[in-house]
Amino acid sequence: MATIGKKSLRSDLGRVRGLGSAKDGTHHWWGQRVTAIALVPLTIWFVASIVGLAGAPLTALKAWVASPVVAVLLLALIVAVFQHARLGLQVVIEDYVHDEAVKIASLLAMNAAALLLGGVAALSILKLAFGG
Repeated sequence: MATIGKKSLRSDLGRVRGLGSAKDGTHHWWGQRVTAIALVPLTIWFVASIVGLAGAPLTALKAWVASPVVAVLLLALIVAVFQHARLGLQVVIEDYVHDEAVKIASLLAMNAAALLLGGVAALSILKLAFGG
């Protein structure tokens, strides 16, 4: 079938190299927006809670974190913060790092750091909530 009259937005070189939409941009965009929206009430709740706990003894903080609702909200905050940061840093690295090897190494290091730090934060919350 001839495609006479149809125009493609991809360049000839792009078609040969297979460059173009990877069909991933919408998912990434939505991920950033959803985590940003989730962070608004979670951050307000967290800051208000910490201000309310200012000057309280450590046992009061441990009792606060031991509440199931508080523990779940703290875990949601941790997940949202690290996912949002990871998505944002990924865009910065992809846009401004031009050497492919450095870009891949940076993305791997950033993902590993987000996973490690998020895991440590989540385990700390779980230890406070359930292990005292």
